[in-house]
Amino acid sequence: MKTRAFALAAVSLPALLPAMAQAQAASTGGGGSDIIVTAQLREQDPIEVPITLSMVGERDLDRLGIDEFDELSRYVPGFKVQNQSPNNPGFVMRGITSDSGTAFNEPRVSVFQDGVSISKSRGSYVELFDIERVEIAKGPQSTLYGRGALIGAVNVIQNKARLDRYEVAGEASYGNYDAWSVEGMANAPLNDDMAVRVAGRIRKRDGYVENLLGGADFNSVDTRAVRGSFHGRSGGLTFDLIGNYQKDTPNGTAFKSIAYSPTDPATGAVIGTRGRNSAAALAPGAGFEGGKGLGLDRQVWGVTGIANLEISDRFTLTSTTAYRRFDALEIFDADGLSLPILTAGEDARGQQTSQDFRLTFEDGPITAVLGGSYFHETGTQRTPAQFDERMVLGRLAGVLNGGGVIPGRPATDPAPAALFSSPAFTGALLQGVAASYGVPLSAAQAQAIGANLKPTHLETSTNGATTRAFDVFGDVTIRVTDSFEIDGGLRYSHDDKTSTFSSAVVNGRSVLGGLIGALSQPAAVRTALLQALAVPGAASIPPSAAYPVPLFGLGTQPTAGNGGVDEDSLKNGGFSWRLSARYAPGADSSIYATYARGRRPAVLSASAPSTPTGPTRFSVLDPETVDSFELGAKTALMNRTLFLDGAAFFYQYDNFQTTVQQGTQFVLTNAGKAESYGFEGQVRWVPSDALTLFANYAWNHSRFKAGVREGNRFRLSPDHSASFGAMASLPAGPGRVVFTPSVTWQSKVFFDDDNDRPDLQQPPAALVADNLQDEVQGGYALVNARLGYEAADGGWRVEGFIENAFDKKYIMDAGNTGDSLGLPTFIAGAPRFYGISASFRFGADK
Repeated sequence: MKTRAFALAAVSLPALLPAMAQAQAASTGGGGSDIIVTAQLREQDPIEVPITLSMVGERDLDRLGIDEFDELSRYVPGFKVQNQSPNNPGFVMRGITSDSGTAFNEPRVSVFQDGVSISKSRGSYVELFDIERVEIAKGPQSTLYGRGALIGAVNVIQNKARLDRYEVAGEASYGNYDAWSVEGMANAPLNDDMAVRVAGRIRKRDGYVENLLGGADFNSVDTRAVRGSFHGRSGGLTFDLIGNYQKDTPNGTAFKSIAYSPTDPATGAVIGTRGRNSAAALAPGAGFEGGKGLGLDRQVWGVTGIANLEISDRFTLTSTTAYRRFDALEIFDADGLSLPILTAGEDARGQQTSQDFRLTFEDGPITAVLGGSYFHETGTQRTPAQFDERMVLGRLAGVLNGGGVIPGRPATDPAPAALFSSPAFTGALLQGVAASYGVPLSAAQAQAIGANLKPTHLETSTNGATTRAFDVFGDVTIRVTDSFEIDGGLRYSHDDKTSTFSSAVVNGRSVLGGLIGALSQPAAVRTALLQALAVPGAASIPPSAAYPVPLFGLGTQPTAGNGGVDEDSLKNGGFSWRLSARYAPGADSSIYATYARGRRPAVLSASAPSTPTGPTRFSVLDPETVDSFELGAKTALMNRTLFLDGAAFFYQYDNFQTTVQQGTQFVLTNAGKAESYGFEGQVRWVPSDALTLFANYAWNHSRFKAGVREGNRFRLSPDHSASFGAMASLPAGPGRVVFTPSVTWQSKVFFDDDNDRPDLQQPPAALVADNLQDEVQGGYALVNARLGYEAADGGWRVEGFIENAFDKKYIMDAGNTGDSLGLPTFIAGAPRFYGISASFRFGADK
């Protein structure tokens, strides 16, 4: 079946040959002859590139109102970006997701700024302003882009300082939810050989999920970004220096439970509905992280130097040097309820230094690139968590509503917080939990243990990693004839890694964690532990010979010495490669076939001890590899006004890595084999300067092929997606009316690789059983439009805009940290946004 489907997709190419690779064609007035991309590390016409390449240029970003990666991805077949917050994006390409925040994680989809990797998840989401173009190269791209491009790469090419033009531009907008933004750019030549450019943006918007407990609403935007660049030249040498800085401080993300109604935590009164897109009652636990509120404080900055030296007519040397750093603290209400069951945080930090050299040779029928790179990265991820043990007990017992103590109270309505401070109530719950293990517990002993349960049990863990990587690579294209060429690339990567881990209980042992641990012990040990946990003040008594009770954790067990740092190291290397052949029936068409081996470097993962103060569990996950087969075609017809591009692909994965739940932890593991096949394409027609029509479609069948998840879909991967739209510019008086409508659509997606199957979410794998398959989003479409008036020369424009015009209700994510307690949470997608904007651009040749 899969072979037949692949064949059908392949033979359909002549009939459905789309063209996102030519997405900038409209900016050339329909001619398109000056479109240039650098996906193969050299300047080329997109039709000449034998890979599936999507390119969105500056004009299209502007006309479609694209400010962020998630908006961009809706118009690129086979590409999806999920934006929970700027600190937690997910980049998805042909079914493969790259979004882990652990310091030791290796990306699967590489993200670049001007050829510099910014792939670490917590630092990869950047604002798209003053951008020349964005190139999305799909399929294994390790040979061209490096060690993290298992399944593709995204390269953001920023506008550089220009020597030939004085220029200034600006834009301001205002919309509902008190949304406003301003941005500007100025470019100035200093003399014949030097120029500078400065650009910046401020973008703010109130949250669209109401905060029922008062205070700022959730899912807001608060971003400031600035970029400065310098360009210089001297003889055959050119040099660009680029500095970027971005700061994000939005309010908290609305992780909302739909199993329980929003309530007033003091009175228990229901104050909202359980709808996935409705208002939320969320708040951090008392005193968490020094009393900080929900939200994100993130800053990302970096400096890049790019030097190009024309050694001769045949040789060019390129050097790219970069330093980058990010620091981010995000605090969120992980349980999705107003009760402070679990408050979580993530303090992620990272810095990287990289150096890349490339020597390009071009002579007659041969073009070759030979290079080497060095990459050094250090990072940490600290994850504090605060539990109300009494309420966690209520969740374990399934009686957050009071279990009948409040007559007639529905199971969906959490009880007032004060109820959980009653030792009689918590003691009765403890008896029930113990009985489920077949252990009788007297009322007196249960109440004594219940009295020791902590309203604020705090624990923390920190994973860290240092990576030193050396790569050597080469790529050669041989033009056998005027119409036929072959291409081959090879890269060797060597990694030297060190992973660290530490965890601690910050304010004493978890009494509830101790109880759960005791219930699974032999009778004599169990009896002794239960008696010790009933001693007054059991949470804070240090372990000793007289009180030999371990420092139990609840979510994470502590390392030796309650916070000791464990360390392990790994050296690993391997090859990736690609082979392609391209036939050009004409000057504006290509048919190509590609085989590539993609490789994600081995991961040295670290997870918490299985027992209190035990050793960290280090494990080596073998390199994840993929064998990729692709057949594609590209063409430009009708005097380069009609652009068509399409490709069929088939992938086979080994050592496919995924995350599984183990109690209250999510652990990276090897799931074995997986496969993906499908078709992507787009058509773009530019009949005149006044009109551009575009459409794209992607079919992606991605499935696990081994283990308990066999047959499951890949997370965040719709089987089908599409978009279509128009860009019209019609003369009217002294200027033009501009109109840009568009529709984007995707089919059903799951948010975890387990596809929320109940059989995969039962104890002991899960602490609390999840028997409902509701963490899924059905197919939906979004309609956007922009209508305005601009000067005939494009010097200024005023327009109105609307996004999600029909206010479609959807979710962008589900499951999340709360799933560890059987409390999956849901993040609402953006509602209808509308507003007005005004922009100008003036310039003069030098």
